[in-house]
Amino acid sequence: MSIGKRIQQLRIDNGLTQEQLAEKLAVSRQSISKWEMDQSLPEIDKVVQMSKVLSVGTDQILLEEADKLRRQELHLGSVYLIARDFEASVAFYEKLLSMKVSTRNCGNRFAEFFFDNKCLAVMNEENLPGHHYGEGDYKFVLNFWVEDLRKEYRRVKDLGIGRMTGIRKVHEGYYYFHIFDPDSNVCEITGGYEESSTPDNRN
Repeated sequence: MSIGKRIQQLRIDNGLTQEQLAEKLAVSRQSISKWEMDQSLPEIDKVVQMSKVLSVGTDQILLEEADKLRRQELHLGSVYLIARDFEASVAFYEKLLSMKVSTRNCGNRFAEFFFDNKCLAVMNEENLPGHHYGEGDYKFVLNFWVEDLRKEYRRVKDLGIGRMTGIRKVHEGYYYFHIFDPDSNVCEITGGYEESSTPDNRN
């Protein structure tokens, strides 16, 4: 697959039009069109910027075998979440992860988020013919790490997307907070944190 085709596919996977991608990259729509038609190549700074916008590594845009490797690596790291309210769960993870769904089955069976060489698949409990995961609450704990835990806590709190704990301390050097998705699965956010006299809803 050519670089242009990979850019086009990644754009579509992220639910962006050529105009929307052009706006995010501060280029013209014609530039995006030329890249996708392999009539010209983006400059390296635009490749770096594009990788952030499309939530992929620069290698997935540039490497000849990137698409094949991406799918192999991502699916090795897949996590399945069985969602009772599929649409609410998809909306929750789009906001929490600050990204649009990467791929979505047209029959609303599942939606996938690709990031950091992993795949988080939200599976629609009501539309999984042929699958049986047994009885139970299907509880998962998803662990995410961030550079600045206090900043991420404020960002997620401002989103107002679910019930949260305050920032908690396990031991020196390990702090976290929990946010619960629509099925009460736990997302544990950990990361760099320095205590201060400024309250941040510790509990």
